Amino acid sequence: MPDLSCTRGKGLVMLEGLAAGRLTFARVCGGRFQIGPSALTVMHQYVQDAPEKVEAGGILLGRHIVGTDDIIVDDVTVPMPGDRRSRFQFFRARRRHQEAIDRAWQESSGTCTYLGEWHTHPERCPIPSLVDRLRWQQKLLRDRFTEPIFFVIVGIAEVRVWEGHRRHHLMPLRLL
Repeated sequence: MPDLSCTRGKGLVMLEGLAAGRLTFARVCGGRFQIGPSALTVMHQYVQDAPEKVEAGGILLGRHIVGTDDIIVDDVTVPMPGDRRSRFQFFRARRRHQEAIDRAWQESSGTCTYLGEWHTHPERCPIPSLVDRLRWQQKLLRDRFTEPIFFVIVGIAEVRVWEGHRRHHLMPLRLL
C-alpha cells in the first residue's frame, strides 16, 4: 500500500513554492515532475484558507520532455459550469474540460497534453480521501491516457502529488 500519510518534508509551504515560481518533485522511476509558475499561480488562487471557500479543481495540461523522463505542467483548467463544488468535494464535469484539452492539443500542434487532475482540500497538509483514491483508481482502470498520469492536491500549506500507472499502485512523489 502506498504511503498516503502526511509527514514533514513531503509537501511544501505554498508561499515558498510561489517565491520559487515552480514546484519540482522526484518521479518514482526517475525523472522529474514540475508544476510551472503559471499553473501554480492559478491553483494557489483556489486555496481553501477560509471556511466559506469550496473545493476547486480541474485538469493538468503540459508536456513530456523528449529524451528524458521529465514532465512539466504548464497550465491547468479551473472550475467550469457543470462542475459540482462544496466545502469537502469537487466533481469535475467532463465536457468543458475535455474541450480545453482538445484546444490545448490543437493549438500546440500536439505537444500540450492531458497529464492528470488537481483539486484542493481544506486542510494544511492534504491527504487523499477514500473517495479521491477510488476515483483515481477508476481513472487508471477506465480512462484513455498516455501513462503515467498525476494527481495533485493543493492544501492550505502544502501541495502533494501522486503518480499513477494502469497496473501499479499510486505512488506519492517527493518534493525536491
